[in-house]
Amino acid sequence: MDRTTFADRVARSMDTLPGQMSMAAHYVLENPGDVALLSMREQARRAGVQPWTMTRLAKRFGLDGYEAVRRLHGAALKEQALGFSGKADAQVARHREAGGHALAAEIAGMTASQVAALGEVATLDVLAQAAVTMATARRIYVLGLRSSRPVAEHLVYLLSFLGEKARIVDMRGGAGLDALRFATADDVFFVATVAPYTRASVEAARHARTKHLPIVALTDNAGSPVAGLARHAIFVGTESPSFFHAMTPAFAAVEMLAALVAGEGGEKALEAIARAEHELSELRIHLFQRAARKRRDTHK
Repeated sequence: MDRTTFADRVARSMDTLPGQMSMAAHYVLENPGDVALLSMREQARRAGVQPWTMTRLAKRFGLDGYEAVRRLHGAALKEQALGFSGKADAQVARHREAGGHALAAEIAGMTASQVAALGEVATLDVLAQAAVTMATARRIYVLGLRSSRPVAEHLVYLLSFLGEKARIVDMRGGAGLDALRFATADDVFFVATVAPYTRASVEAARHARTKHLPIVALTDNAGSPVAGLARHAIFVGTESPSFFHAMTPAFAAVEMLAALVAGEGGEKALEAIARAEHELSELRIHLFQRAARKRRDTHK
């Protein structure tokens, strides 16, 4: 188990945890750096619980004790401190040791398991709930920056087949959050960001929260700065043997989300998709190949 998996399990079980354990869990999720660096007793003091509560929390989620929780967070902190260049060193060393085929296979295997994890019941529940919120919204404002920008644009493109209500929040050209000027509580703000989190994305989510917009966040774990702001937080794996974090699971998640939004739309969604397909053909944007006709057998 890694820190992301542990944090996800804790977050999803939060409603079932008893009082003191719930306080400890909130502290762990909100202070990942402290968990790695401070003693268990000091963390318990700051969380306002007894030290043995921290141990009970760890054991509830299958760990031997709280030291295991600290090790998970320490490993994650070390990896974050390495940054892209540090991870690149590790990748090159692994490449030399096992060869390019083995490294590529590791990347493919980890990506496949991360995409498969999107099929877990808890994640499917969040995706379904987020789809209902988005399908019933007046407008959907979508933001993703840096590595998350293509994910955001992909979602907007998919939703464009259902109508015009999905809009990219384009912060280029100094526009900033101009697109949110006319947003209301009847709209939805969708934000995608993974570690290292983009400051502007987090600030935009906070701004959307002040405008009482329901937030759907696509991020990497429950400790993400946008997870606590969201009505629906969709978690995707990003770990990779590569120097760069994995984004394939995020693309898979928005494709699932768009399909669920379309499903919520029913007949209207079907009509919108058919209309979009026809118009794209008429505008000669898409090339639709006709099915090949069966040749008649002339050698009878």
